[in-house]
Amino acid sequence: MTRAVYAGTFDPLTFGHLDIISRAAEVFDELIVATTDNLEKQSLFSLEERLSMLRQVLNDRPGLEVQPFNGLLVHYAREIGANVLVRGLRAAADFDYEFEMGLMNRELEQQIETVFFLTRPKYMFVSSTLIKEIARKGGDIRPFVPRVVQDAIINKLGRR
Repeated sequence: MTRAVYAGTFDPLTFGHLDIISRAAEVFDELIVATTDNLEKQSLFSLEERLSMLRQVLNDRPGLEVQPFNGLLVHYAREIGANVLVRGLRAAADFDYEFEMGLMNRELEQQIETVFFLTRPKYMFVSSTLIKEIARKGGDIRPFVPRVVQDAIINKLGRR
């Protein structure tokens, strides 16, 4: 049985993330969608809020679990018995960062592989950072995020 982890900040969760989750869930026996606080980023949503949105959107799909984690991702993966890290790639800039991270993770935990899923072209430009910027400036985010996320962003920012 292959247990994989797809980790991210998911602040906010986008249709691009959901596409990677759906495709990875078809490839691996078990997929853990894991999120943590990223101290290098100022999050719009708390860890608890992001976990709640993930659980609402993913709605207890079989073989899929949502969990928080702390510390290094490879240590977390080892602790839960996962042997694959799932990462999504949108563009060349993602590749450079993810390639470096994948090599470092491999050096830290040789038994854990990193597998890359290429984004679908329609999600190449979608990022959580851009979604937050669009929302803050009153733009329409409906094409990019699930309804529960859209509602949470509107409630958080205090405007419709």
